[in-house]
Amino acid sequence: MGFDWLLFTVFLGACAAAATTGSMFPPGRWYEALRKPAWNPPNWVFPVVWSLLYLLIAGAAARVAPLEGSAMAMAFWAFQIALNTLWTPIFFGLQRIKAGMVVIVFLWIAVFGAMVTAWQLDPIAGAMLAPYLLWVTIAASLNGAVWRLNPEAASARPVES
Repeated sequence: MGFDWLLFTVFLGACAAAATTGSMFPPGRWYEALRKPAWNPPNWVFPVVWSLLYLLIAGAAARVAPLEGSAMAMAFWAFQIALNTLWTPIFFGLQRIKAGMVVIVFLWIAVFGAMVTAWQLDPIAGAMLAPYLLWVTIAASLNGAVWRLNPEAASARPVES
């Protein structure tokens, strides 16, 4: 059985829906004004990395979904894409740094679960999710650093940007 491009397209559509929150809730002036760690990636890195990651995330799902026993892997996949979609509106839209941290911790757990359960069925699919887990680890570290460096913003009510 070959690669199912229609299945890939459906999963890529779910990834595109998650990615849409990035354009709906851009970082804006609020985020630009926050103190960030010296290792904060430049802004151009984010869309490049996320574009590649979404292709890998969709590809991993397309490889695993048709396999016998894929229910748990697909449940973790659904959980991670839901949390992926949720983080941007919470962090950038609502300007809730601490709530963003909670979401991203659960996102890390969901991605780890998706990677492990996919790996058990198809090691290539599991490996395709490893860069995503690495990026979410970096993103969680960045979220935590922004929280630590901006305690006043972490407890403040959001402002118009």
